[in-house]
Amino acid sequence: MDAAEVMTRPVVTVEPSTTIRAANALLIDHGFSALPVVEHGGRLVGIVSGIDLLVQSIGQGAGATTVGQVMNKVVISAPLTATPTELASAMLGHRLRCLPVVDARGCVVGVVSRSDLLRVLTPDDDVMTARVDRLLRAYSRTRRWTVEVVGGRVAVSGPFEDQAERQVVAALVRTVPGVVGVVLGGVPVDATT
Repeated sequence: MDAAEVMTRPVVTVEPSTTIRAANALLIDHGFSALPVVEHGGRLVGIVSGIDLLVQSIGQGAGATTVGQVMNKVVISAPLTATPTELASAMLGHRLRCLPVVDARGCVVGVVSRSDLLRVLTPDDDVMTARVDRLLRAYSRTRRWTVEVVGGRVAVSGPFEDQAERQVVAALVRTVPGVVGVVLGGVPVDATT
């Protein structure tokens, strides 16, 4: 696996001539922590973070100030061939929330965020466990059940009030994408139960 399989694309970028106001709007609209700054053709020339924009907006106002005036010109980036471990090392070592990915010409082709890396480094069963657990806690408003997932097969253990509740729990669990089977209290539940 390499950066090309981890990164988010298409990339939202700005140019040095983009106003602070427009860059702020992009960050807010997309929920990003930073934006790569590219010149015409897509070559990476800087990065502007939410902090850079916030400081500028509070200090002197967004007015006619451009991204080129506040961007960081020293940018840490990664090649398309970087492994998830290399990406994580770069992000942790430089305390980055996002990392631009560039091709051989230095053009931005993607961005890797912390959540992109977590998604790759977290096993699917763990993600499914968290989803089922959250769903069951929302249903019962307590932590009555223990959830374990192996190979997409969800096992829920703990007390059930009655058969109707067992059916509700089984139906809820089946709403989670990727579930291939449900076991309640050690008993497999078929689709008709």
